[in-house]
Amino acid sequence: MSKEIESYKLGNVQVVISEDEQSNKLHVDCNDGTYHSEFTVRRYEYENYKRHMNQKITIAYNKQHEKE
Repeated sequence: MSKEIESYKLGNVQVVISEDEQSNKLHVDCNDGTYHSEFTVRRYEYENYKRHMNQKITIAYNKQHEKE
């Protein structure tokens, strides 16, 4: 079972960070209503590189919409 630890918006993208109790990783779920993406990160990466992670998410979603 996973426990949500943070939820926030990056422009149109809703980001939900949850803790996976079975592993030592965090689950990142991103959704803008059109595109959905999810991936895992180590807690260290999340705590120390959150700004970089958010930039990558924003760029990836912007590129998806440019393709249309």
